[in-house]
Amino acid sequence: MLGGAGAAMVCGERLGAAMLLAAALGVSPFQSGARATEDEDPTTLQFSGRDAWRNGIFAYSGFLYAPGGFERDGFMLKLLMNGGVYRYWPGSMPGQEVRGAEWQLQILPGFRIKRGTAEMKFFFGAEWQKHWLWPDDPGNKLRGQNFGARFAAELWCEPTAETLITGDASLGTLSTSHSARLAFGWRISGELLNEEFFYLGPELQVFNSDGYRQRRIGMHITSMKSGDIEWSAAIGYARDTDGHASPYFRLGLAQKL
Repeated sequence: MLGGAGAAMVCGERLGAAMLLAAALGVSPFQSGARATEDEDPTTLQFSGRDAWRNGIFAYSGFLYAPGGFERDGFMLKLLMNGGVYRYWPGSMPGQEVRGAEWQLQILPGFRIKRGTAEMKFFFGAEWQKHWLWPDDPGNKLRGQNFGARFAAELWCEPTAETLITGDASLGTLSTSHSARLAFGWRISGELLNEEFFYLGPELQVFNSDGYRQRRIGMHITSMKSGDIEWSAAIGYARDTDGHASPYFRLGLAQKL
């Protein structure tokens, strides 16, 4: 693997949303006492998640603030913290495994638009990253501390009463990293779910940066509810341009306050 590809692998393995330090920080309270009452329109969504494959384990946590509520078009502010640990084998250091750790912070103002059954969110803001490498890899563009900008978009659409199309995309200036996910789901409900429901279906993901690409194909569960907490999960197969392949697993939790 070329030195530049090694740097890209670091960025690619962030998984667009890369995810572990929040667990250590305990930034995933999900406490029922902090919820808004039924008569109030929630203005804050707290979320967290985990993602793992053979060469990386990550965690994220954050808040989404909508002063006008989540049922209206308008301004939003997303605060996202994420981090994790990973490994790669740079071409500039033959036979040498490099292990890394990262921490990221994103502050992304944005807005929400809803038209019919389609809801779209757009964000643009600042991103800060810090990477530690053992041993040091001088060819890695992301080593040390870096500042950049990031654009992100999210889509949620229910074309029929029984189907879901959802996706997201993200583009960053650091190492020209970008990612995208597209998923389709069928509504699953029944007496065993106590009148609740969730979506089940396939998903596709891609993570790109300078000289590196990771692709994923898997199955997801979305909008499964447990009390006031909504969770999602996915499992599937991941492969990158360096020839590494393995299963992947992702878990996400969210709660409106």
